[in-house]
Amino acid sequence: MVRWLGIAAFAVVIAALPRLVPQFVAFELTYAAAYAIAIVGLVILIGRTGQISLGHGAFVAVGGYTLAILVTHGVPYGLGIVAAALIAGLLGVALGGIALRLAGVYLALATFALANSVAPVLKRFGSLTGGAQGLSIPSHSETELYYLTWGVAALLFALAYFGLRSRVGLALRALRDSEIAAVSFGVNPVFYKTLAFGWSSAYAGVAGALLALATAYVSPDVYSVALSLNLLVGAVIGGLQLLWGALLGGLVIQFFPLWSQAISPALAAVVYGIALILIMMFMPGGIAGALGRRMSFIRRGHE
Repeated sequence: MVRWLGIAAFAVVIAALPRLVPQFVAFELTYAAAYAIAIVGLVILIGRTGQISLGHGAFVAVGGYTLAILVTHGVPYGLGIVAAALIAGLLGVALGGIALRLAGVYLALATFALANSVAPVLKRFGSLTGGAQGLSIPSHSETELYYLTWGVAALLFALAYFGLRSRVGLALRALRDSEIAAVSFGVNPVFYKTLAFGWSSAYAGVAGALLALATAYVSPDVYSVALSLNLLVGAVIGGLQLLWGALLGGLVIQFFPLWSQAISPALAAVVYGIALILIMMFMPGGIAGALGRRMSFIRRGHE
């Protein structure tokens, strides 16, 4: 009961924020929500399935360019977001087939190579992607984008929550903990690992589409390896074991660099790095994990 009251209160706050904070802050929160959607995919893939990915930015790029190409050809952006999820998800399924033959550091290197190849591929097919110049997208109201992004995030978080509590989620967790034991209980690792990659990639595709709408522009340089690494940082700092850690991760990768810049423009990267190191030292389970342990301690103290 307490959990659902907390979710309802959070929804009320999110709905009211555009009227309570400056417009630029609300728009930054739009980006944070989009990043949180992509990080949910990493929570599913890494936290619940145990498969490492350093190439999530590639699926964000697929989603962004899918929406940009479709919108510039007159397709409504709602359908563009759905198409971004489908195409990125199919690419993830294809990568999942490769992942069955790789594990650990080898899988990480394969996904890193995927992220590193995005920009050259996008520039190579310039007639479709606009090459190095990228593509412009018709701009939308910032308030409209805020509610669209948070509404989509709410839907996808709900799907992930109930999906991970279903038989599928139990199978993914079993594969993470012990693949041999999971197979002995009838879990098909080929199916579920492929599903995890497709599911995770579809979320990244939606995030890419929403980020493209917010920016009103896509370019190969936006989807560098740094994007994949930032998403992974957000997932780890937020907390890989708790779904709501993705929200914290989205806020971290959107606002921490701005906070670091405000503290010291000349040493922003150093401040950002030190802050991340301190979080990992004192909160090894991420911010969500630390908060979860604190709340459990408080509840036990009142019993």
